[in-house]
Amino acid sequence: MATTRWLDEQEMAAWISFLEVTHRVFRSVETQLKEDEGLSHPQYEILVKLAAAGEAGLRMTVLADSLITPKSGLTYQVGQLEKRGLVLRRACDADVRGVTARITAEGMDVLRTAAPGHVARVREVLIDQLDRRQLLALADALGAVNARLREQADGPVGAT
Repeated sequence: MATTRWLDEQEMAAWISFLEVTHRVFRSVETQLKEDEGLSHPQYEILVKLAAAGEAGLRMTVLADSLITPKSGLTYQVGQLEKRGLVLRRACDADVRGVTARITAEGMDVLRTAAPGHVARVREVLIDQLDRRQLLALADALGAVNARLREQADGPVGAT
């Protein structure tokens, strides 16, 4: 039987700091988006992904995977955006069981309006709090963790 490797004092401090800052940053970003544009953070991310996809849009399954969100939650959020006229859903041309979402012109306008405030808040609560060395270290550390988690979820790169 494996022995539990408890967190030492430094590891526990890192874990608690990570949790606290993550929650505070997300709460601050969510508040800014809600107050300025009436968007939730997930809705903003959906608009960003659909804008990047262009006129073709994205299949809902691909969108859910790219946002690392359950399909049911995505369906709800896209439904809310659709009610506001910011997103359109339609059956996939190649597969009638699939659904594609795409951003509308109004959605692009809302995204263009929301982006400056969003970037300003991200800078205020995270980016501008770090010097270049700290920022590079953070990106490197989180990139390594993300790569490992992706590998665990998807299997090693090149695996079939």
